[in-house]
Amino acid sequence: MEYIKKYQSPIGNITMASDGESLIGLWFEDDKYYADILKEPVEQDLPVFDQTIAWLNLYFDGIVPNFCPPIKMQGTPFQRMIWTIIQHIPYGETITYGDIAKAIAKYGNKKEMSAQAVGGAIGHNHIALIIPSHRVIGSKGNLKGYASGVEKKKKLLLFEKASVINSSMRIDTRLA
Repeated sequence: MEYIKKYQSPIGNITMASDGESLIGLWFEDDKYYADILKEPVEQDLPVFDQTIAWLNLYFDGIVPNFCPPIKMQGTPFQRMIWTIIQHIPYGETITYGDIAKAIAKYGNKKEMSAQAVGGAIGHNHIALIIPSHRVIGSKGNLKGYASGVEKKKKLLLFEKASVINSSMRIDTRLA
């Protein structure tokens, strides 16, 4: 069974989804892949939604949450590896699609990895904000490729007072 609950954020309506124990989705309602993993969800209050709302309230109050509600990533092994990596991008920092691609290639003993493949995986992130795909930017510092639109990505990065680019982040592929 799948459950949903709505949340009004300062930059748009959000829908949370759960399997009853873990958060499986968190989408802005204008997301390109909005609720694409859900079949017939039922609106219901759950402890995981209370934890997620607490996290979101802190985040939108400008406070870096020091906890994470339980999450369950639903996707391919490649997608889950990418999402695990971006989960570790610190608040207010950014990294490029290319940096992630290089790290994945090195981890897999490959000559190279497509930044577009990384972007595709990031675009299908079902748990926005908590898995901060908005912190991944283009190689020249350009904002591109956000499922809820570049304007929302810009608002989130401005909200976090993010540095335009910080390629010095060390990507620990052991996390994947």
